[in-house]
Amino acid sequence: MSLESVQAHFKQWNREKDIMEFETSSATVDQAAETIGVIPARIAKTLSFKGEDDAAILIVTAGDAKIDNKKFRQTFGYKARMLSPDEVLEQTGHKIGGVCPFGLKNDLQVFLDISMKRFESVFPACGNANSAIELTLDELDTYSSAKDWVDVCKGWEEAKQEDAILHTRI
Repeated sequence: MSLESVQAHFKQWNREKDIMEFETSSATVDQAAETIGVIPARIAKTLSFKGEDDAAILIVTAGDAKIDNKKFRQTFGYKARMLSPDEVLEQTGHKIGGVCPFGLKNDLQVFLDISMKRFESVFPACGNANSAIELTLDELDTYSSAKDWVDVCKGWEEAKQEDAILHTRI
């Protein structure tokens, strides 16, 4: 059902046929990157957290980024507490491995992390463990109805610096 809700979501922009479905699993960042043929950082992973008043919030980050608890607390005013797999399914309508900010069961706040801003396009899941779509950052912002861009991750800056060093040596 989850893939179908995402397809219905993208229909309003005539993009439902752009959803890629794979024979192999794309449930983890590494699996998705290998299946699609991109670096793991370009996989847009959607993380689900407990928000205020029992409503979840979703944060979409680059595949190589990790939540920075201090930045999260400074941004949202409360501790980062991830949802359990059952809570994720209940709140989003998507199972772990296919969670995305599209075709959601509930009206949830979506935030996009700046860790993705180093790419022209990223690949979020589309509701199940073997699907994805390539979107520009503007498209991701629009199609997810994102509330805002935030800076709540760590770990990706180091990868960005390593990439810059590699490119200057070539």
